[in-house]
Amino acid sequence: MGTSQDGIFKKNTIPLFKVLMNPKVMKPLKKTLMSGWIGQGPKVDQFEQKLSKIIGNENCLTVSSGTAGLSLSLRLAGVQPGDDVINTPWTCNSDSETILMHGANIVWADIQEDLNISPQSIKESITPKTKAIMITHIGGYPCDLEEIYNISKEYNIPVIEDAAHAFTSFYKDAIIGDCKFSNFCVFSFQAIKHLTSVDGGCVFTKTKKDYDRGKLLRWFGIDRTTDVNPRSTFPIQEWGYKYHMSDIAATIGISNLDIFQQSVLKSRDNAFFYKQTLVNVPGVNLLPEKPDRISSYWMFSILVEDRPNFIKMMESKGIEVSTVQARNDKNPYTKKFKKELPMMDKLESHIIVIPNGFWVTKEDRKYIAETIKRGW
Repeated sequence: MGTSQDGIFKKNTIPLFKVLMNPKVMKPLKKTLMSGWIGQGPKVDQFEQKLSKIIGNENCLTVSSGTAGLSLSLRLAGVQPGDDVINTPWTCNSDSETILMHGANIVWADIQEDLNISPQSIKESITPKTKAIMITHIGGYPCDLEEIYNISKEYNIPVIEDAAHAFTSFYKDAIIGDCKFSNFCVFSFQAIKHLTSVDGGCVFTKTKKDYDRGKLLRWFGIDRTTDVNPRSTFPIQEWGYKYHMSDIAATIGISNLDIFQQSVLKSRDNAFFYKQTLVNVPGVNLLPEKPDRISSYWMFSILVEDRPNFIKMMESKGIEVSTVQARNDKNPYTKKFKKELPMMDKLESHIIVIPNGFWVTKEDRKYIAETIKRGW
């Protein structure tokens, strides 16, 4: 660790993301690899049972990715070509791309100061063709779920939660994934999430009916629960996808269930430190939070003035920062859905994410906070 000219310690880069992997995974993984059954099998069933127990929702469908889960949810919601789907511009592009995969139109709703989708903008964005509302819990901080769900019930439009960031986040004493205020909730177990299966995800459904149909659709429409060999099960009543999870991914996921909580707890602890330490720092605004919800803090976003210089300064001090995502409504493939989004326009150039994950030590976070306090 060296010292820069202004007296701040300059260290090796503190990364924005890292992979949390259970060092004990190799033994069960080798057993699965040598078992002769590496596709969807008993390990997938076991993983789903464990996930259901954590979330308190028996309707759990593991899938090959969070993106596959979004696509499956849109199908289960009844979205067809020409329909409208309300979406937030501030999320991973997987949301907008899965909507377009189904031939639907994107109707953008504006965000609010916490970077999540605005319930009022959702209501103003509903059209006669709206068939689904897709929301994202940015960084793990839950959206205003009850307000959104009340709107959805008024217009009979299903809600799909993109909870890729929000594994074990809570809203009004309920865990995200229980589908109390939604019809579908999709988690991602991609490489750098709190819980990883290398890649993968799952869909929790509100109803057993959607669960049963989803179980068929994720594997070519074939019923794998019968005594009949699934390779010769005909006729298939409804076409489906190759969206199922493998036993290899499930084995890794099961192993990481033993350690993921330490990642969430550390991320929360670091986030609480930043919220106390960065209050009233010139050029920095913390995002508003409500007391009725708890974020997983998969990432910690702040608003800064003069973001280009902030990024340059932080990187010069060995601290990786990023916007992580870009607004989806500015992609060339979404330009035909352009819409005025005043709050998105206001906040876009100020959003930045700083490191807060399990690898960020108390020394690291103090260094990060002090670096920010010194200005840019």
